[in-house]
Amino acid sequence: MKRFMQVVLAVALLQIGGMAAAAQDHSKFINGPFASGPEVTQACLQCHEQQARDFMKTQHWTWSMSQEIPGRGKTELGKKNAINNYCIALPSNNPRCTSCHAGYGWKDASFDFGKPENIDCLVCHDTTGTYRKLPAASGNPAYKDTEFPPKSGKIWKAADLEKIARSVGPTSRATCGTCHFYGGGGDHIKHGDLDSSMGAPKRSTDVHMAADGANMSCSACHKTSKHEIPGKALSVSAMGSGTTLNCTDCHAGSPHARNSTLNRHTEKVACQTCHIPLFSRVLPTKVWWDWSTAGKDGPVQKDQYGQPLYDKQKGDFKWAKDVRPNYLWFNGSVERYLLGDKIDPAKVTHLNYPRGDRNDKTARITPFKIMQGKQPYDSGNNVSAVPNLWGGYWGHWDWNKAIAAGMRTAGLDYSGQYGFAPTDMYWKVNHMVVPKADALKCNDCHGRQGRIDWAALGYPADPRAAKK
Repeated sequence: MKRFMQVVLAVALLQIGGMAAAAQDHSKFINGPFASGPEVTQACLQCHEQQARDFMKTQHWTWSMSQEIPGRGKTELGKKNAINNYCIALPSNNPRCTSCHAGYGWKDASFDFGKPENIDCLVCHDTTGTYRKLPAASGNPAYKDTEFPPKSGKIWKAADLEKIARSVGPTSRATCGTCHFYGGGGDHIKHGDLDSSMGAPKRSTDVHMAADGANMSCSACHKTSKHEIPGKALSVSAMGSGTTLNCTDCHAGSPHARNSTLNRHTEKVACQTCHIPLFSRVLPTKVWWDWSTAGKDGPVQKDQYGQPLYDKQKGDFKWAKDVRPNYLWFNGSVERYLLGDKIDPAKVTHLNYPRGDRNDKTARITPFKIMQGKQPYDSGNNVSAVPNLWGGYWGHWDWNKAIAAGMRTAGLDYSGQYGFAPTDMYWKVNHMVVPKADALKCNDCHGRQGRIDWAALGYPADPRAAKK
């Protein structure tokens, strides 16, 4: 009865516009104790059933959506079935990969996406800074003090679910960053323009998120409606139109006051090209990952940034800092590799590749991070492999056994033969916007010392020189 009366009070407060601020204080009507995350969600659902229904339609929940693949028609694609050259693929590795899913219990294909109590409300709405998913716990936090990794001596403290639930609030850079800063198995690995330094960056690193800059939250640009968050990473998407964000969503028209030359550039050049001269400004990012060398014991060397160059579980790495982007034409869509596609192991397989060229009026010269590496493939069928790493290779160190298990879970045939083939991925650079005084100048791109490879972009010569 006490819990019922608290819920009635909550609903009443939500319905009274003048008391909306009071409704945000969940401590007045959330009481535990809670033994698990789903128990917290059940309490949330008593007031937020519609929000749960909305959320369950989003890609943050489904990790898949129907997408138009250029030249291939409609296909279900997302983190659920995309392949990358970091930790490779979800199938058979769910308990580890889904530590970044906004849900509880996705350990295998039996996960019920229709049960709203499986939603993890806290991972996006925690304001205490204490809520963390336990790695390899299928999206659950630690419910008791837990040593992880095993025999490491590192203890993950049990989450105080009642305290966290009573303190929920709007999303923040910290909550979004819980997953998006740490993709690929750790901090500052995947994106290059998103890492823990963006939680509270200096203005020189990012004018939008800096406290002494615009001090914007992620949702200031990624404006959410019914829990649908605009903006889709090219690692799991094919078409950007209607789903990704553009600088011009806020900076429309002619953004360069009284400078017609710069305004004309926006017809061919993406804003990010000039306003993000470098990425990985504070922390290095991974740029090479060679799985073929994994499985060996031995000393681990570190590079000039203090980053490991080898890991027995994962192979060889290379890192880079203050990275100059690669520039390609981009019209908002990518060609991409899908599970089961044939590869030529003698060539680099583009797991995704920006589409567009000089004659494409919808394309702009756009900055990218290129991630390169070598990863396992089925050398009998010539398809990229899905290995079972967590609970598989990382325990028995047998690639053949790991690939057989992973391919079976992914529903793919396996010939019983494997090798390692080169791949790359293209990550669009969107963050780490510098103050306008530090943006690229004319000679940074044009002239003998210019950074742009004009021939690669389809120009016979530097277009500025051609006009003289």
